[in-house]
Amino acid sequence: MTIFAYARVSTADQTLDTQLDTLRRHGAEKIFQEKVSGANRARPQLKAMLDKLQSGDVVMVTRLDRFARSTIDMLTLAETITGKGAAFKSLAEPWADTTTPAGKMIVTVLAGIAEFERSLIVQRTSEGRERAKANGVKFGRRPALTPTQQGEALKLAKGHSNQYAADVMGVSVSTIERLKAKAGLTKLTQ
Repeated sequence: MTIFAYARVSTADQTLDTQLDTLRRHGAEKIFQEKVSGANRARPQLKAMLDKLQSGDVVMVTRLDRFARSTIDMLTLAETITGKGAAFKSLAEPWADTTTPAGKMIVTVLAGIAEFERSLIVQRTSEGRERAKANGVKFGRRPALTPTQQGEALKLAKGHSNQYAADVMGVSVSTIERLKAKAGLTKLTQ
């Protein structure tokens, strides 16, 4: 069992000294540290620490805001840690300690709430998309050609190669091929 620790400050002019001292006093054996904004998803030292975790290890932080950007981020990281058979412990937030039964219960309840919120977001997004479709909103990229241009492109493709039609219309060959397939003209000479 190894006690890993993670320390982070947001800007280069801030110091990690207080966090490092606190983590060492609480038994941290291997400390991963970085100076990067918490809003930044790319935190290489955090990733390196998570990659090294093994069953029975503990990840310790001084405070949750040094570890995660949001509640969802914290729960995702906690799930990653516990998924490897390791535990998580925040020194400033005693409830965020999966080395204890009470801490495991609280983190599990919070993870359940986060999962519920994620499912509500998916449901609301789906309902909004359906409402928009019912109101005539079209999703996806706009067609490369207007309906009139599509008719002209098909006429060109009937008498010439797909490449020729694509060059004249200023689109890719695959656009011409899709138009022909949609119109049932895929057997024509290319």
